[in-house]
Amino acid sequence: MNFSLTEEHIMIRDAARDFAKTELLPGVIERDDKQEFPNELVKKMGDLGFLGIMVDPKYGGSGMDAISYVLIMEELSKIDASASVIVSVNNSLVCYGLETYGTEEQKEKYLTKLATGEFVGAFCLSEPEAGSDATSQKTTAIDKGSHYILNGTKNWITNGGRADVYIVIAQTDRDKGSHGINAFIVEKDTKGFHIGPKEDKLGIRGSDTHTLQFNDVKVPKKNRIGVNGSGFRFAMKTLSGGRIGIAAQALGIASGAYELARKYSKERKAFGTEICNHQAIAFKLADMATDIEAARHLVMKAAWEKDQGKNYDYSSAMAKLYASKVAMEHTVEAVQIHGGNGFVKEYHVERLMRDAKITQIYEGTSEIQKIVISRSLLRD
Repeated sequence: MNFSLTEEHIMIRDAARDFAKTELLPGVIERDDKQEFPNELVKKMGDLGFLGIMVDPKYGGSGMDAISYVLIMEELSKIDASASVIVSVNNSLVCYGLETYGTEEQKEKYLTKLATGEFVGAFCLSEPEAGSDATSQKTTAIDKGSHYILNGTKNWITNGGRADVYIVIAQTDRDKGSHGINAFIVEKDTKGFHIGPKEDKLGIRGSDTHTLQFNDVKVPKKNRIGVNGSGFRFAMKTLSGGRIGIAAQALGIASGAYELARKYSKERKAFGTEICNHQAIAFKLADMATDIEAARHLVMKAAWEKDQGKNYDYSSAMAKLYASKVAMEHTVEAVQIHGGNGFVKEYHVERLMRDAKITQIYEGTSEIQKIVISRSLLRD
């Protein structure tokens, strides 16, 4: 076992850390307050290769590995989880799916622009009555020979109002259950495709989240991803990789809160000394550091397995389950260490606490991760 980062990985991590501190940090409170999508910052992240991290360079990507991906995600998430979720969705759910399962024509037309940040992508699976149960899709795609007709509603869609390309999961043949589901590429300005109001969220408020409506949307057959009936498998495998990204996001939120709490504890004085010298605070920091390091190892293991071509369904579920739990628990502790200052925006930890909660919900709730893990444990 080798727990050291390569020189290249360290350079990538440091570049992401510098970008987060110099570009994301200024204005992060205002963007959160105004629910402002970071358009210019997305362009800059695209220029740095953050929107196509693992995509082959022949399609405009950076050609990096999954370890690099989680390092970038952690550093961005320490500062601005709203920006990092844009990176996660574009990389894990959109670029990965297209590069792995798409046709050469689809890659040339869409992936090349998504990987460079010219386009932003969205992944449309969740529905009002089919959030975690992906087999219960109400959105339908009726085969009309040369094209499909899409009808239905998707909700909680990240990048919903700002994306250029949408990957939509829909039911083509209900009698076939999960084998009757397909994935489709839908362009933003397609007739019959409507973007609903922006959601007013607890956290990641700079992220653009919308409900989407498909009313007799005509999708060319060449925009179906994979063979007929492969949409469910496509969605599940794509989500497994997405869970690595969200686990890294949760890790970043937790480690960002820890760094702020540690710094504050060495500056704030009470009863004649810095509060870090009081055991009550020192032990909180010890617990935070230990749990965050444990989460980091789980996240890195899942990324390493992906890089090695191993099955990472189990490890990514475990990483997301634990890292999101650590993020939620220790952002609360960071607020506690800050005392009254932790309850106001200028100290950042209250935002990190609000951002942490979604990591236990999207791309499969914590309960869904336990189903994935337990099924893997009991399979043999």
